[in-house]
Amino acid sequence: MGVLEFQKLPVNTLVGADWKTFKGITQGQTIGKGYKTKYQLTKAICRLLSCLKPIQDRRYDKRLKNQAINMEPVFILGHWRSGTTFVHNVLAHDKHFGYTTTYQTVFPHMMMWGQPMFKKTMAWLMPDKRPTDNMELNVDLPQEEEFALSNMMPCSYYDFWFLPQNMLEYCDRFLTMKTATPEEHRMFRETFLKLIKISLWNTQGSQFLSKNPPHNGQVKEILEMFPNAKFIYLMRNPYTVFESTRSFFTNTIIPLQLQKISPEELEKNILEVYTRLYRKYEEDKKLIPAGNLIEIKFEDFEADALAMTEKIYRTLAIPGFEAAKADIAAYLDKKKGYKKNAYKYETRTVELVEKHWDYALKQWDYKLE
Repeated sequence: MGVLEFQKLPVNTLVGADWKTFKGITQGQTIGKGYKTKYQLTKAICRLLSCLKPIQDRRYDKRLKNQAINMEPVFILGHWRSGTTFVHNVLAHDKHFGYTTTYQTVFPHMMMWGQPMFKKTMAWLMPDKRPTDNMELNVDLPQEEEFALSNMMPCSYYDFWFLPQNMLEYCDRFLTMKTATPEEHRMFRETFLKLIKISLWNTQGSQFLSKNPPHNGQVKEILEMFPNAKFIYLMRNPYTVFESTRSFFTNTIIPLQLQKISPEELEKNILEVYTRLYRKYEEDKKLIPAGNLIEIKFEDFEADALAMTEKIYRTLAIPGFEAAKADIAAYLDKKKGYKKNAYKYETRTVELVEKHWDYALKQWDYKLE
């Protein structure tokens, strides 16, 4: 158990941002009453640590900037709470994959120097379980890269964790990127490429494995960077996704936010963002070359994860399943006793999902269990 409780963090994750990113996110924004101390403490630590960023920049420019990415990345897509973390953890047991680590998401500018010291401190402070669902937390475990991107550029959708009143604006600008400026598109491409190269270097992988719900809305942009990228799309029962997402967002936003959002507004935004993200993915997936996309119900993956993993490798022509099979099977055996959160759908949940997400229920043939 870590020294700090997630819900009572005195700072938020922007402590690991560079100063330019911190200013780009917070400048001109309203910091709410009751959050000014957290803002000032986060700002002070960020400003101090930013003085060290040029060390990594020089090392990156010298060692990695001009290196080619030889294998097209694999992207795990799916709405939040659709099983993407589990699938990410399963595939990451294939040692040829490289990925963004939990440590890297908080301190992306302290990867190529000083990592042992900062990582040790972070491991000492952080909890060993994710508070929302009891999933294991560890500084070296795979993590979704959007948290890292939010500390590397001022145009990440995860800026909404800090400024939740801007959630729908950020959805269109940074999630589906429909209103993003040319400069924001350029920044996304350059920053993401840098993140991938450092992630591969850090984990000694040859093929980048991404798990990042915001990429659902960025398939077009990803294909512009990696025309032969592989995609695994996970769908999960929308009733469960709604309950789980509402719980996850409500609990995760508490230690990160710098302004207030009501539970009612957050719930309304969750319903709307799901639709915008779903529509954007459906629109963009037509651009994916034949043979480079597999769509799976998470319930099917969960029922026989090893067989479904083999199907993913075979369908997408990903190399190395036989070499990784024993490690993947051993991990799955370890997880057999894991207890997921149980959801008992309230009448109101059923009504909201059927009113707002009926298209997903019909397309994927989900019914109330």
